[in-house]
Amino acid sequence: MARIVGYIASSLDGFIATPDDNLDWLTSQEFDSGEFPYDEFIAGIRTVVMGRGTYDWLEGQEMDWPYHGKRAIVVTSRPLDNPKGELEVWTRGVDDLVAHLRALDDGDVWMLGGGKLQMAFMERGALDEIEIYIVPELIGGGIPMFPATGFRASPKLLSVNLLPPGVVRLKYRFA
Repeated sequence: MARIVGYIASSLDGFIATPDDNLDWLTSQEFDSGEFPYDEFIAGIRTVVMGRGTYDWLEGQEMDWPYHGKRAIVVTSRPLDNPKGELEVWTRGVDDLVAHLRALDDGDVWMLGGGKLQMAFMERGALDEIEIYIVPELIGGGIPMFPATGFRASPKLLSVNLLPPGVVRLKYRFA
């Protein structure tokens, strides 16, 4: 059974992007990931799942598709014209997606991008763990890490790490 994980960065004031989807506050940061390098995280991931907003943002970037060799699923109700990478379009709803992902047995699943899809998985008890990187930047507004849905949970804190020059890594497990 696949383990489903979140991995997300947030500004100190709780946003994952500015109102215009800009990530310069994050990409301009240079921090030492120490014993938690992204390369090791992504090496353990077999399937990357993202919502349409995250896919559209990736498509708009001047870069090659970053998930070659991974199963990539885009959750959307609209067709994708000329997909940027090798991917599967998922239109059958989150409950069916959870069942599909849980049936996988070839590696971990990463809920990539914004918090809407991650929240949908949390609401269904389908997110196993989440790593949150808090970046010491106040961006004053934008897209919140998670949408306000009324969902409540008390995940177990597994670890807290300080990554120079001041990024905090929080790792939680959901019951």
